[in-house]
Amino acid sequence: MAEQPTKLSGPEKAAVLLMTMGEAAAAEVLKHMGPKEVQKIGIAMAQLQNIPKETVQGTLSEFIHGVQNQTALGVGSEEYIRSVLINALGEEKAASMIDRILLGGNTRGLESLKWMDPRAVVELIRLEHPQIIAIVLSYLESDQAAAVLQEFPEKVRSDIVLRIATLSGVQPAAMAELNEILERQLKGGTNIQSSNIGGVKCAANILNFVDGSISTKIMDTMKEADGELTQAIQDLMFVFDDLVDIDNRGVQTLLREVSTETLVLALKGAEEAVKQKIFANMSQRAAEMLREDLESKGPVKLSDVEKAQKEIITITRRLADEGQIVLAGAGEQMV
Repeated sequence: MAEQPTKLSGPEKAAVLLMTMGEAAAAEVLKHMGPKEVQKIGIAMAQLQNIPKETVQGTLSEFIHGVQNQTALGVGSEEYIRSVLINALGEEKAASMIDRILLGGNTRGLESLKWMDPRAVVELIRLEHPQIIAIVLSYLESDQAAAVLQEFPEKVRSDIVLRIATLSGVQPAAMAELNEILERQLKGGTNIQSSNIGGVKCAANILNFVDGSISTKIMDTMKEADGELTQAIQDLMFVFDDLVDIDNRGVQTLLREVSTETLVLALKGAEEAVKQKIFANMSQRAAEMLREDLESKGPVKLSDVEKAQKEIITITRRLADEGQIVLAGAGEQMV
């Protein structure tokens, strides 16, 4: 039976659509996408072979139907875009993207940086005021921003991260000036409006991708300047449910450092995926005993659960700092 369009992934559907448009038209569409979207669609285009005629027709029909029924091409399109992005990504993840799409205007200067090598970005902005550098890094994807941050001298990294964490939005005039500066340097052109970039979460996301030793030095320096803010960032960098992203050897190393009582308390309030990750990294007998302890443990205070989870998080971060385990996104490899 021929493959139905509904079984194609989003990038595959986009690839089919672009492949029917011809090279020139497809290139024009891709110009308006970010590097990650282009990469995903490019991979899909390369992998799609011998596509059934019915699949192509079905995909085109689905696209046309969607355009006709879901938006009037300009009439109420802002609300439509907001709704689609929030439903697809969730409110938190969609927020910055909505700002850039709906409020961003022409962002060619800033968007161009996303396609550049981290060292090239540093060369472009290294002489700017640290506040400008913080705004630029807030606008980039977290992994790229982390790579750029690592290229700066050690003495300025913590200052940049602190500025990112305290950003609560940028005025239109400031963003317009920044975009114009970047466009002039990149041989580009006009302005940009305000965007809700920066903040503690943004700083934490960036630091999650920074090499462990560099991240530790940044945090130590930041603590001297603003201990409370630094702690807020650190709290967001790793949460208990993130244990599922640690490799099996790392989990086994962690379990050797945690008492049974602490583990039982922590797991009382854990997601099922975390529990299964823990069980999978214990001997069969130990896992059975832990399950029995969890079942026999009566109701516990939420504060006790949180305390136990925080204790395990602290141990996890210590082991990561010592190089015994690697946290997801930390940018280091086990050897």
